[in-house]
Amino acid sequence: MKTSAIVYCENEFGKLDGKVANGLVRHSGKYEIVGIIDSSKSGLDAGEYLDGTKNGIPIFQNFNHAIQILDSAPEYFIYGIAPLEPLLSDDEKKIIHTAIKTGMHIVNGLPEFLSDDEVCMNLAKKYNVSIFDVRKPPSKENLHNFTGQIRDVQTPIITVSGTDCAVGKRTTALKLVEALKKEGLNAIFITTGQTGILQGSKYGIAIDMLSSGFATGEVENAILEALKEQPDIIVVEGQGALSHPAFTSSSAIIRGAMPKAIILQHPPKRLTRCDFPKIPMPTLESEIKMLEVFSGSKVIAITINHEEMNDQEIESTTKAYEDKYQLPVTDVLKNDCSKLIEKLHEIFPDLIRVNPLLCQPQE
Repeated sequence: MKTSAIVYCENEFGKLDGKVANGLVRHSGKYEIVGIIDSSKSGLDAGEYLDGTKNGIPIFQNFNHAIQILDSAPEYFIYGIAPLEPLLSDDEKKIIHTAIKTGMHIVNGLPEFLSDDEVCMNLAKKYNVSIFDVRKPPSKENLHNFTGQIRDVQTPIITVSGTDCAVGKRTTALKLVEALKKEGLNAIFITTGQTGILQGSKYGIAIDMLSSGFATGEVENAILEALKEQPDIIVVEGQGALSHPAFTSSSAIIRGAMPKAIILQHPPKRLTRCDFPKIPMPTLESEIKMLEVFSGSKVIAITINHEEMNDQEIESTTKAYEDKYQLPVTDVLKNDCSKLIEKLHEIFPDLIRVNPLLCQPQE
């Protein structure tokens, strides 16, 4: 049984900084999302607003409105914003205090750790609730250094990289894993960020809070742990962009995963870096070249983030990219992963399609 949760995303749902809430609305293996708090979209259906398809998750005006409408208070309150400035405002802290007093456990994806906040911890103790800082790294004795064992792994390892942060790398990776599983393949997803952890990923850690050595080691270790399930293929979530001057996570992921192939996610209409309006976006050519030189692997497909694009623009851009780069191109939210899977079978011929019906237990 999933535990119920409400997600706070004031004025950011459906936007770039609302990517935690956006991801949980699209997929949550751990929590049953019973509502989103965002006064700017109050009264709307979260699924319909985000992707055009209703999913029954309401958007509420504020915390009190949510509690009044819902039959009972959810078990968890999730802070669902990922801003560049990673500190809670005084008003946001008051909302979290109210949630604690309502008896809700708190899930926080910010690098400002509520477990280090004396007021929050005293309230949590008083009201017998727990606080989970999902980006708080384990103690150093429980972290892993890079070992080099990843060099011996024969299982196909794919990374979904991007030309910027918040372009949909995790969503594409999850969609691809889902599609591979429907073919009967044992595909495993490795998360590298807080949203994947919140969505219930079994393997991975939020690596942006780790030093570079441990970040590389933790990516490698997550893959080595996943190998115990004898996967047919492993898909690793990318972070940021290798070319992005503000982040180093991409380099740690590539070093730790040593991917055998790379899928590159790109938003064609985005002109400047997310949260950095004075820094222009890289070209696909420059990012592909950088990724291939750095990793020693090939970019095998391009996936599109359709922000600010209509269906006609998506179709024409897909065709133009395929003609120019001679690679399969798709938008997995608008279409599907069939082009990606065909390319993977071409590159990795030992990936055997299995009829999913044959994988079902016999009665």
